[in-house]
Amino acid sequence: MDVLKGLSPERVFYYFEQIARIPHGSGNTKAVSDYICAAGKELGLECRQDELNNVILIKEASAGYENAPAVMLQGHMDMVCEKESGVEHDFTKDPLNLRTEGDEIFAEGTTLGGDDGIAVAYMLALLEDKKLSHPRLECVITVDEETGMEGAEGIDLSGLEAKYLLNLDSEEEGIFLASCAGGLRFNLDLPVKRERCEGNCVCIRIDGLTGGHSGGEIHKGRANANVLLGRLLNSLAETVEFRLVSLEGGTKDNAITRSAKAVLKTRSDRQIIQKVKDLAETYRREYALTDPQMEITAEAFMEEAEAMDRESQKKVLFALLEAPYGVQAMSNDVEGLVESSLNLGIMNTAENSWHISYSIRSSVESRKEWLKQKLTHLADFLGASHSETGDYPGWEFVRESGLRNLMCQVFEEMYGKKPQVEAIHAGLECGLLLNKRPGMDAVSIGPDMKDIHTPQERLSISSTARVYDFLKKVLERIH
Repeated sequence: MDVLKGLSPERVFYYFEQIARIPHGSGNTKAVSDYICAAGKELGLECRQDELNNVILIKEASAGYENAPAVMLQGHMDMVCEKESGVEHDFTKDPLNLRTEGDEIFAEGTTLGGDDGIAVAYMLALLEDKKLSHPRLECVITVDEETGMEGAEGIDLSGLEAKYLLNLDSEEEGIFLASCAGGLRFNLDLPVKRERCEGNCVCIRIDGLTGGHSGGEIHKGRANANVLLGRLLNSLAETVEFRLVSLEGGTKDNAITRSAKAVLKTRSDRQIIQKVKDLAETYRREYALTDPQMEITAEAFMEEAEAMDRESQKKVLFALLEAPYGVQAMSNDVEGLVESSLNLGIMNTAENSWHISYSIRSSVESRKEWLKQKLTHLADFLGASHSETGDYPGWEFVRESGLRNLMCQVFEEMYGKKPQVEAIHAGLECGLLLNKRPGMDAVSIGPDMKDIHTPQERLSISSTARVYDFLKKVLERIH
């Protein structure tokens, strides 16, 4: 590849490109974990790798920093695997096709994995730098952050000494994060019965939506393909007779779904196709600003298929129309911050069941439980089973932070302006790590990225360089 060769800082982009060559989607992290360990051992560092594939690399303090407080640098090695419709890419074995355009790096047709491959690249470059003056560095690189933070939940931090935690999983240069929401995944499985039906099949597709991160973009009013498909089907059911065969949409609960499809069985295929065209025009007008590339199509075809019986279909359509979605409450403490939300990220159909998965987020624990209660009652009402996974705590704001004060001072000296200190609705691993090592002083930073969790993901080259220089300066100033 060597697409990034010649970019500065050279070693950061070298490691980023090496990581991009190794498939590292959530749940598929063994190879990239082994690579990180091998890189650490080649540098002569203490390396710990657990059965989950989490990695801890430790570099002792440089001369003159032996009594400085230890620093934990932290990020995750897994990425969200999303691709454009029609793109041939196997995330389990294919390398990412990196490209550059102006000041940006992207992957052709897929997500880039800047979230959070850039954190791993930063850490390996810092650990390699023999000229850097620094305190003891404890680099904690976790797995499966994108699917519920299982790595951070299961990692053993005993024996570590860090007083400061520098999380490198943020996407806006000049913004220091000091708090984040907690969350969980809620899974609902509804049993369905099937029967033979007469007529043709019709496939309805929603595609080309903008999508995005369900924490960072949930308040932007973008269409969710699963939710919009449920709305469309309920509208169809008011005037046309059909039976559901299958519903599919999304692969990540924490990504706003960009595409979804339904297969119907009907004797009124022409009427349905026309009705879908009419509804498509309505939806395109509604979402003209947020989802300008929206495409909604309907196509009839001949195929034998058993469809859901009327009672099963009634329950599915009810759930899609009535289940809560999107922003549920705004913060009373931080202006403009989403406090609580839900995202219907995954929907699929098996022969005897229909499955959906929600990402629930809230910076208030009691509100998170309230949203879980809403979905639990819906599941019980429909006769569906349910489960919760990946429950992680929020990260509470601390008013007095020595680390944050130091970083603000260094930032002003380097940039000539003050940074912004903010809270976010997205989830970070800080809450779990602080529960394991209470008392650590934490801040989260990162270079400019946009459209993470989508194939439009971009990483700024110049911002990556500036943030790396900033990181080195902060480490040099910690005594």
